[in-house]
Amino acid sequence: MSLHDQLLADLDDLDGDDVEEEMDDNEDGDDDADDDVTAMDLTLAELKEDQTVKSIAKLADSEQLRRVLSSIEHFSALPERAIVGPIEEDDEYKLIVESNNLTAEIDNEIGVVHKYTRDQYAKRFPELEQLVRDPLDYARTVKLLHNDLDANQPGINEILAPATVMVVSVTASTTQGETLTEEELERVMEASDLILRLQAAKDTIFTYVESKMHILSPNVSHICGVGIAAKLMGVAGGLTAMSKMPACNILLLGSQKKVSAGFSAANTLPHTGHIFYSDLVQNQPPEIRRKAARLVASKLALAARVDAMRDPSITGPTVGVKLREEIEKKMERFLEPPPAKADKALPKPDDAPRKKRGGKRFRRIRDKYALTQAGKAANRMTFAELGEDEFQVEAQAQRVVKQKGQVRALEQRKKGGSISKRMQRRLQQESGLMTTLRNASVSGTASVSFTPLQGLEIVTPHLHDAKADDGKYFGAAKGFSQVKRS
Repeated sequence: MSLHDQLLADLDDLDGDDVEEEMDDNEDGDDDADDDVTAMDLTLAELKEDQTVKSIAKLADSEQLRRVLSSIEHFSALPERAIVGPIEEDDEYKLIVESNNLTAEIDNEIGVVHKYTRDQYAKRFPELEQLVRDPLDYARTVKLLHNDLDANQPGINEILAPATVMVVSVTASTTQGETLTEEELERVMEASDLILRLQAAKDTIFTYVESKMHILSPNVSHICGVGIAAKLMGVAGGLTAMSKMPACNILLLGSQKKVSAGFSAANTLPHTGHIFYSDLVQNQPPEIRRKAARLVASKLALAARVDAMRDPSITGPTVGVKLREEIEKKMERFLEPPPAKADKALPKPDDAPRKKRGGKRFRRIRDKYALTQAGKAANRMTFAELGEDEFQVEAQAQRVVKQKGQVRALEQRKKGGSISKRMQRRLQQESGLMTTLRNASVSGTASVSFTPLQGLEIVTPHLHDAKADDGKYFGAAKGFSQVKRS
C-alpha cells in the first residue's frame, strides 16, 4: 500500500470516529430531552430483547385486574343501594375509583400489544398497518387473514367498511410480504387474542361504572353523559376531589401533552380534555366549541359539589336538569346572529322654549328690555274709530322713540327697579335736550286734522297764542275797554 492510500485510509477512520461521536452526542441529547418517557416507550424498548408478548404485557394476567373484575361481578349481582355515610369510606365507591384508574392502564397496555402485533405481522402484510389504524380492528383483521391473506371471508365485512375491504383485498394480492413460520404466526395470534381480552375487560369496567354513575353522581352524569362523567371522576381521583376543583381545572381533565417537534401544529387542540369531546360540545359548530366547553366545565363544577354534599332533600338529577337547560339556552344564544343595524330616524326637533335661569340678574335684564306701556299702546289696534294723519303718526312715533328712555325709566321707578348710574346720566342728558327743543320750537310748525264739521283743518298753535295776545279790540282775551275823553 502506498503512502497516499494509507493517508486516505486514516482520514476515513477519523471521519468514522467523528460521526460515531456525533451520533453518541445526539443520543445523549435525545435522552436528556426525553426524560419524561411514557410507559409505552419503555415497553417498546424491551421488544428488542424479549419477543414474547407476555413478557411485555403484564397487566392482562395481573392480580389487580383479576381482583377488580371479580369485585365488579360481585357488586353487579347485588341490588342497588344508596350510599350512606361518608362516600370515601364506601367499598363500592373505592371500586369505582380504582376501576376508572385501571382503564387508563388498559389503554396503554393495548397500545403496547398493538405495536408488538404490527412489528410481527409486518413481515407478512406490511401495508395493513396503514390501511387499518384502530388497534381492535387490526387485531380482528389479522385473526381472519392469517397467512392466506384471503380478504373475501364473510366475517371481514363486520369489522371493516366495504371500501376498506376492497383496498385490503387488492393490496393483499400485490404485497411483497413473506409467509410467516408457525412460531411467528402463533405469536401474532397470541398478541391479537390479548388485545381482544384487554378490550373485553375494559368494556366490562365501563359498563359497571356507567351503571353506578346515576347513583354516585346523578347531576354530573345528566350534564355530560355517563361515560364522560366516569372518565372525569377517574382522572380527578374521585367525586370529592372533583368537587374541590375549580372549573378551569375540570376543563383540562384528560388533556394530553403531545410532542409535535418537527410536525405541524395547525391541527393540534391544546387544553382540550374529556369535556371537549363530549356530545354536548361536539354537536356545536367548531368556532364556539371552546366557549361551549368552558360553559359545560363551569356547570359541572357546580353539579359535582351538589353530588358530593349528598343532601337527602335533593333526589335524582334535579339540579343537573336545570343546569343542562341553562347550558342549552346559552348555546342557542351563541348561535343567534347579531341584530341588524336599523336606520335610526332623526330625533324630534326641540321647539319648546328652553329653560332660562332666574335670579336678580335675569330680572334686571328682563325689565331693561321689556315692552313699555307706550309700545303696547302703539301696537294696540282699535276698530270703528277715525284714523289719524300718517304724518302725525310718524311724528308721534319719533317722539315716542326719543322719549323711550324716559318712559322706561318712569316705568322702572313705578316697578321699583334699579337704574345704573350710566343710565341715569344718559336719561338726564336726553331730558335736558328735549326741554331745550320744546322751548326752542320753530315757528311755522303746523298740524293737519280732520274734523266731522269742517273737514280738513290746519292748526298753528303759536299763531293762535299770538292772536290771543295781539291787544286788539274784539280779541278773545280782551274785554270792554274804557276810553277817556280828552
